[in-house]
Amino acid sequence: MGALKLKLEPRTGIGSRKVNKLRAQNLLPAVLYKKGEETKEVQVSESDFLRVYKEAGTTSIVELDLDGKIHPSIIKEVQIHPVKNKILHIDFQELIMDEAIRVTIPINLINRDSIRLQPSVLIQMVDEIEIECLPMDIPAAASVDVADMTFAEPIYVRDLDVAKDEKITVLTELDTVVCTLTEPAATVEEEGEGEEAAVEADETEE
Repeated sequence: MGALKLKLEPRTGIGSRKVNKLRAQNLLPAVLYKKGEETKEVQVSESDFLRVYKEAGTTSIVELDLDGKIHPSIIKEVQIHPVKNKILHIDFQELIMDEAIRVTIPINLINRDSIRLQPSVLIQMVDEIEIECLPMDIPAAASVDVADMTFAEPIYVRDLDVAKDEKITVLTELDTVVCTLTEPAATVEEEGEGEEAAVEADETEE
């Protein structure tokens, strides 16, 4: 699969009035920044960005085309309106390919719908972790298979696949609990009711 590409345009106007005009043209305000360089004010087509963002997320490298020059970058942050659920602003971070970068990646629980121990309830405490690695080594997610989980053994950050990858440094505490498996509350209640009924029956017989 080829690299993801996205065309940017320079943005000259700054301020709420200029930004509103952009959005009326289905354009989104953004910045492109790189360590040691001046931040660039840019704009991007909303439809083009959504298409790329759906595939890239915040972990895949995107080749940004600005004035004919390619900037290998990641989508560092997307600000979304809390009520309208519309994108307000985007931060792109240009990468230095031979320098490690800190990123946050999602956690993927493999076979979460195929857990062998049933009935059970899977409770996920952590959805993402922070890692550090070279740009080319950024994984799409941190994964772990939960099919054989038990009630007694939770899954920790140290159990994720990235924690065993020598190219990746996990910055989140390795002893952080990712998820646990518990018995359904209804099952526990039914067992309790059964015990109470047995006690009442014994008392009646006496």
